[in-house]
Amino acid sequence: MRETRRRAGEAQGGEPGRIGEILLRRGLLRAEDLERALAIQRQSGERLGRVLVALGMVRRLDLFKALAEQWGYPFVDLLQADLDPNLAHRLAGEVYLREQFFPLRLEAGRLHVAVSRRPEEDLGRLLAEHFPAEAIVYYVTTDWDIDQAVRRLFRQEVLDSATYGLLFRHPEESAHTVFTPGQFAGLAVMLLGGLLALYLWPRPVLIALNLLVNLAFLASIGFRFLLTLVGAGFERWEPVAEEEVAALKEQDLPRYTILVPAYREANVVGVLLDNLGRLDYPPAKLEVLLLLEEDDEETVAAAKAASPPGHVDILIVPDGEPKTKPKACNVGLYFANGDYLVIYDAEDRPEPDQLKKAVVAFRKGPPNLACVQAALNYFNAEENFLTRMFTLEYSYWFDYLLPGLDRLGLPIPLGGTSNHFRTDVLRELGGWDPFNVTEDADLGVRAAARGYVVGVINSTTYEEANPRVGNWIRQRSRWIKGYMQTALVHLRRPLHLLHTLGLRATLAFLLLVGGTPLTFLSAPVLWALFLYWLLTRSHALEPYFPAPVLYVSLFNLLLGNGLAIYFNMLAVFKRRKFHLLPLTLLNPVYWFLHSIAAYKALFQLFTRPFYWEKTLHGLSKELARADSMA
Repeated sequence: MRETRRRAGEAQGGEPGRIGEILLRRGLLRAEDLERALAIQRQSGERLGRVLVALGMVRRLDLFKALAEQWGYPFVDLLQADLDPNLAHRLAGEVYLREQFFPLRLEAGRLHVAVSRRPEEDLGRLLAEHFPAEAIVYYVTTDWDIDQAVRRLFRQEVLDSATYGLLFRHPEESAHTVFTPGQFAGLAVMLLGGLLALYLWPRPVLIALNLLVNLAFLASIGFRFLLTLVGAGFERWEPVAEEEVAALKEQDLPRYTILVPAYREANVVGVLLDNLGRLDYPPAKLEVLLLLEEDDEETVAAAKAASPPGHVDILIVPDGEPKTKPKACNVGLYFANGDYLVIYDAEDRPEPDQLKKAVVAFRKGPPNLACVQAALNYFNAEENFLTRMFTLEYSYWFDYLLPGLDRLGLPIPLGGTSNHFRTDVLRELGGWDPFNVTEDADLGVRAAARGYVVGVINSTTYEEANPRVGNWIRQRSRWIKGYMQTALVHLRRPLHLLHTLGLRATLAFLLLVGGTPLTFLSAPVLWALFLYWLLTRSHALEPYFPAPVLYVSLFNLLLGNGLAIYFNMLAVFKRRKFHLLPLTLLNPVYWFLHSIAAYKALFQLFTRPFYWEKTLHGLSKELARADSMA
């Protein structure tokens, strides 16, 4: 026991009133638990207190009460304290979070301040600069109490920052304005001019329009073919090797923040905590923020009932419009303490070593590496036709297309989850745009425009594929609407975009982000024309298909569609899902669903641009089986 107490003191700097000894004396910690925590503390290099709380050996409140005794200051519960808003607003909420203190009151020339870190000279100078006081009286409180005080007294500031931060700092990068006056004027001129030209010269105009659409299809297919060749050429290339992960030392690992936005996800909270618990990363270096909406009482209650471990914090997102995932993530970013940050959805199952692979990738990458994207795939791929097609699509996208973009140095439109950021760079970029419903793709383009690059890592997060058509269309229409928003935002200043991205990257952006919705919108028209000819063998369409247009159209119909099917056939090889190969021939059915979603997205772009269509999770039979076995 004496040896245990001695090492507990060394873990805290060997000061009088050792924290381990205090906790043992108070009966709040068992000797065997302290031995284990000390071993983990030596291995991870973290403070003993963080280790004890993260492992659930000591309650956070008890730890900080013991620290109050160790430091020689009284303890104060900020949740019960009568705080002075005017005094608190002498500094920004971010300062209190960064410096871990909060002013209590100013009376008789004495400033009473609560701290969660031992006060040092720097804090004293900061207080003297901003608070007129002759003396400072210190108290100890928990770090979570300081977070709660900021949430309570800076609620509107947090909400405004999360909602309008990007709009106020860089309005030209925000989707708050759907169409600028110039874009509205341009759209009106195009529509009216097109209708007038169609009235005056119907045949030449229709031929020209037919040619343009088919050339756009041809360019899209050619671009994807190039990306596929490059991505397939590096099929066995691994950005991060297993040996590099094994060589990491725990004491050198950075602190990591995990954001988990969830809305009406009460049925998967338990699964979420279980999945995150499988991550191979020191819990004392992890900060998990569950971002739950203020009006979602059911999910909040489920999260509290799950008794999350000490490194998991339930962060309530203030209610306000727009009610979107990026706004919730911005609130999380406001409170995040990690050097790196990753987003997971509520049903995600990341591979255990994903965080460590991201750390290796950042250390190996260039200084301007802002983000690395892990691959996404589905744990319920075999559930029905829709989930199988979804799996083929994602396997191609993340295993071939994104690696192709990465190897060619082109902007990568991020996925909605499993993107790992440098936290300081993410703040510099302004976080996410809460008015863009594919905030991830937009952020990838904004990062490229600022000179940053996005990479990929060879790790997979498994999600729940939508097993129901209506739910799938809601999700996909939101994604397509977000691509439309992103294209409109970044094409407000086309010359600036060309200057910042360069010609190659700008063309890639136009083809991938701008071209994808146009492809889905125009495909049904082309299919209808082909079916009309196939069924009637009418010569009425021949005048609109002169030789050059006919050749391009035939190429798109035969080789273009064939190549698109072939791309999805490739998707089965890396994941060894060969039994899905026959389904690739049914891709046109899946594309037709995309077109339905695209027209819904176009309608909502004009009527409900910021509306976040909620994707229901927890529908999979796989989750139901997991719950029954738990």
